Amino acid sequence: MDVLVSPSVLTGTVRVPSSKSHFIRAVAAAMLCRGRSVIVHPSACDDAVAMLNVACAWGANVTVEDDRIHIEGAPVYDGEGIFDCGESALAARMMLAIGALRNGKVTVTGKGTLLKRNLGDVAGVLKQLGVRVENEGNTLPVRVQGPMAGGKVVADGSHSSQFVSGLLMALPLAKSDSVLVVKNLKSRPYVDLTLDVLHAFGIKTEVTDGDVFYIKGGQAYRQTTINTEGDWSGGAFLLVAAAIKGIRLRIEGLDVASKQADKAVLVALNRAGARIEHTEGAIIIGASHLNGFHFDATHSPDLFPPLAALAAYCNGKSVIKGVGRLKHKESDRAEALVTELSKLGVKIAIDGDEMMIIGSEVTGGTVSSHHDHRLAMAAAVAALGAGDDVLIKDAGCVSKSWPGFFDRLRALGTPVEIQ
Repeated sequence: MDVLVSPSVLTGTVRVPSSKSHFIRAVAAAMLCRGRSVIVHPSACDDAVAMLNVACAWGANVTVEDDRIHIEGAPVYDGEGIFDCGESALAARMMLAIGALRNGKVTVTGKGTLLKRNLGDVAGVLKQLGVRVENEGNTLPVRVQGPMAGGKVVADGSHSSQFVSGLLMALPLAKSDSVLVVKNLKSRPYVDLTLDVLHAFGIKTEVTDGDVFYIKGGQAYRQTTINTEGDWSGGAFLLVAAAIKGIRLRIEGLDVASKQADKAVLVALNRAGARIEHTEGAIIIGASHLNGFHFDATHSPDLFPPLAALAAYCNGKSVIKGVGRLKHKESDRAEALVTELSKLGVKIAIDGDEMMIIGSEVTGGTVSSHHDHRLAMAAAVAALGAGDDVLIKDAGCVSKSWPGFFDRLRALGTPVEIQ
């Protein structure tokens, strides 16, 4: 699906979708419970559906009722299993740890770009816990066989925090107590989000400032009801869009107390000089004079696409740090951003670990999404103040995180043509 986005202004009220990051963690916890848990305001994106399919393959019973999902957990760890995680890297990395609780051979696989994404040293970490690992390359599919023993384990968190989150979910169910030492942990806010979900389901951990986690073995997940947070990753695109071409856009559903990493978009917007009002239940933002800004996105790499679009409309030079975190996303996201935004006249370049953008006239043109949902959304946001229409090739990939993204833009006043 290709999408043509025309320059426009945004006005009205919009609610962000539910967070797939929060939802996927909640589904994983619920499927490990003995008893029925309820997840309110579930995410409906492709990655969320993939995780629900994983829960069913695990043996959980999943039913949908209005705006809530009931999951009858299956805390049984015998037998083999095949867990297809679609294109969700979070689901796959977490299931490599959770699947290792089973005493049968478990295969974790996926589809599309996920099969090419680097998993890091998953095999080496799992072997420390007594887990057998086949196809020890760093891409899916991977086969593991437990049961995970627990004990002391050292993991490198510089590549991704997602596998660390999986370990934190699995180790409480191991027979022995565990000490998880994480070196070079990136995206720490996502680990904090995992700890919040664990706490909601009755799991206890102790954490030190040095990223050392003490985890009692033999714990049990407790059934609960949990509300899925609004999605700051998707909301970041709306906030940036409003800062570029908004007329008091009211954005609902974002919790400023959230542990989601991409809440940091507010810091970048403030540094750029955006006008932001906080009211009960909403953030109101409109277009204003924007200046170049400096921002470290090392712990929130998903903010690169919306912030690159923001920087294109800022006076002067903006610098976004943390480019190294983008190499193994759905695309080589840094290079893809440079390639595609350059087609729209944006002055953008990479220097080491920094992306530099100089505010300039944004033109119309044709860009490719590289089958990357966040790149497609960034191109749509950049189109709002462009000199002409922007055609986004393969824009249907937004369904990975926000199936209704273009519908929301249209409802807020942006001409969007599906081709």
